[in-house]
Amino acid sequence: MTPVRRATPEDAEEVLRLRQVMIDSLARSDPSTAWHAESLPVLRERLAAPDGGFAAFVVDHPRRAGALAALVAGTIEYRIGGAHNPRGTDGYVFSVATDPDARRRGYARACMDALLEWFRERGAVRVRLTASPEAEPMYRSLGFVPKPDPLLELRL
Repeated sequence: MTPVRRATPEDAEEVLRLRQVMIDSLARSDPSTAWHAESLPVLRERLAAPDGGFAAFVVDHPRRAGALAALVAGTIEYRIGGAHNPRGTDGYVFSVATDPDARRRGYARACMDALLEWFRERGAVRVRLTASPEAEPMYRSLGFVPKPDPLLELRL
């Protein structure tokens, strides 16, 4: 069994490092890390609020003390309910990343299991995420199904 734990404020720098690993793997990503300095105090604050709507689950790196091997982060969000989700509680998964030298060991799956349980405990009836082609088989094996999403975005 893989030892998964909830991330703490002390993990914030490593959480950002793994988030950058994920970002760097995306097409058209921005390799800049200048944003880390501004993001770090906000992340520490969020990780210190265990009853908030944000959670990150991690696995410690088995060969590098103080490093993380895997990260999964998500949020609970409220939307006005509807027929398929009367309570309006949705889970959103993002920042799924595994250190390149720790892949193919089940760490991301173990973290996903912990996050999904966290969603269930908070009443989420639906969980959404965006998957890379490489990660899609894992998500499908967990029960995720593709949905057409007419996503539009406005940057403010």
